[in-house]
Order: sequence, then structure tokens, then C-alpha cells
Amino acid sequence: MIWTYILRRILQAIPILIGVNILTFALFFFVNSPDDIARVHLGTKYITESAVQDWKQVHGYHLPLFYNQKEKNMKKLTETIFFQKSIKLFVLDFGLSDTGRDIKQAIGERYLPSLQLAIPVLIIGLLVNIAIALLLVLFRGTYLDLVGVFLCVVLISISALFYIVAGQYLLAKLFRWLPISGYIDGWHAIKFLLLPIMISIFASLGSETRWYRALFLEEIDKEYVRTARAKGLSEFRVLFIHVLKNAMIPILTGIVAILPLLFMGSLVMESFFAIPGLGSFTVDAIREQDFAIVRSMVFLGTVLYIFGLLLTDISYLWVDPRVRLESTQ
Repeated sequence: MIWTYILRRILQAIPILIGVNILTFALFFFVNSPDDIARVHLGTKYITESAVQDWKQVHGYHLPLFYNQKEKNMKKLTETIFFQKSIKLFVLDFGLSDTGRDIKQAIGERYLPSLQLAIPVLIIGLLVNIAIALLLVLFRGTYLDLVGVFLCVVLISISALFYIVAGQYLLAKLFRWLPISGYIDGWHAIKFLLLPIMISIFASLGSETRWYRALFLEEIDKEYVRTARAKGLSEFRVLFIHVLKNAMIPILTGIVAILPLLFMGSLVMESFFAIPGLGSFTVDAIREQDFAIVRSMVFLGTVLYIFGLLLTDISYLWVDPRVRLESTQ
């Protein structure tokens, strides 16, 4: 049954999430010991051992990493840094940051700006890139196709940072059409988000359009396309209905990599445009060496990526009857 198929996919994701959690914990605490973390946040030139121990006691870093020999029964496992800092993430208990902030509250305050930036970029970018790619395939072999491919290569060759700087200079500083950076809650946020949205779409235009074009060119040589043409269907109808429908599985697979950005935010865009989203939140945590926030964001990103894979598997059932048939067997 389909529900059995979905449940199986969820159960398969649990070991992946556990493995990533353990690996993340190991990377943080084997490279930086609790004493190192304490010294980073104390930040003074001369740090006494008592000050280090006091900071560790306050922030929960005084416990053993994995196994507490001083405790009894289950407390040998629960009274450890791994349980307190990593296992609780599975119930979305992010705890406090190394600077004393409530991480869950901070995420709740910052996810909306990230969504406001990422959703238009995803939807509009997807529609624009697919439409241009189909148009190039429709006129394949012509000068329009050659010029389009050439422009795609040029766009790919230019760094995204150039688009950001150029967009801020032209549209914000020179013409003063849009604010150069910043963010305000409510409907006024639109004028601050327009520039990063446009730059994000334009920066991905070359690579995405070229990828979709190659995908559609691979489809037009298949048997079902020749059958559709033999029935007298126009080339426009063949491309925008039949080819597009049969190319949905690789398109959906490509969207999976973008889905976590809907909540995690864009690290580069949010930092450059001073948007208080989860992307800039993560960048600030890395700069401040707040390991509790970074661990939480890595875990949250993993959860969202696995959730995206699950949504992709479910969408395969909708767009491909063969997958639906296999799931019921």
C-alpha cells in the first residue's frame, strides 16, 4: 500500500538523522573541547581555570561527553553532554545558546523573513527557468537557441557576489528604486525583499536554464514524443505538456536540494542585505563561535532535507504511475 511505502521511507530516514547527529556532535566536541569553548566565550586574555569551570557549569559543559560514571542507572547516559545537547534535538528542544539566548524562540522570530525571501525565489525562479528552457528547445538549432546557450554560459561564469554588488549599486544606490539593505516587518518588507529576490533568480538563471534545456532535449528523442507528433500535435503542445510532464521526476529531484532553504534561509543573501532570517542567524553564530546554535541549525537543516526527500518520494507516486505501482506491490 502507498501508506506502507511512506512509512518505510520515514523509518529509513531515522538512522540517517541519528548518524548525522552523532557525526555533528563528534566534529564539534572532538575538535573543540568544552574547555576550548569556554575560553572562546570568556574572551579575556588571561583566563583562570576556575573561570573556565564556572562557565562550563553554567552552560552545561561540565558533564562527560557520552558516559557519566558518577551517576547511577539511566543517568549514566542522560547526565552527559551528548544527551543534553544532541539527543534533545530530536524533540526540537534546542535549549539555550552559548551566549544564553533561547534558540527555539530565535528560530521562531527569524523563520518568516527566510520564507518571505526563499518562497518567491523558488516558485518564480522555477517557472522562469523552465519557460526559458522550453523556449530554447522549441527553437533548438536556431540563432535564438545559440544566443540563449551562450548567455547561459556567460551567466554561469560570473560569481553571484558580482550580481549582488551590481544590483545594489545600480538599483539601490544609482537609481534609488529599492533600499540597498535592511528589513521591516509587515507589508513594508516587500520593498526590502524585491532586490535580493531578483538577484537570486538572475544569479541562478544560467545554470538552471541550461540544466532544464539539457533535460528537455533528452526527452524529445524518446518514443512517446514521436508518437505525439505522429498524431498531429503541435510542437508547442508536445513540449509544454508531454515533455514537461515526463521530465517532472528529475525536476522534483532538483527541487529537493532547494527545499531546506525555505526555512534555513540564504546565508549569502541574508547577510549581504541585512535580512534577519535563519541564514544570517547561522552566519552570526559561526562568527561568534556559538556552537550550540550551529549544531541546532545543522540538525534542523538535516531534518528539512530528509523531509524534502520524503516529499519527493510522495510526489513520484503522483507523477509516475510506475512508482505508484511498485509501492503497492
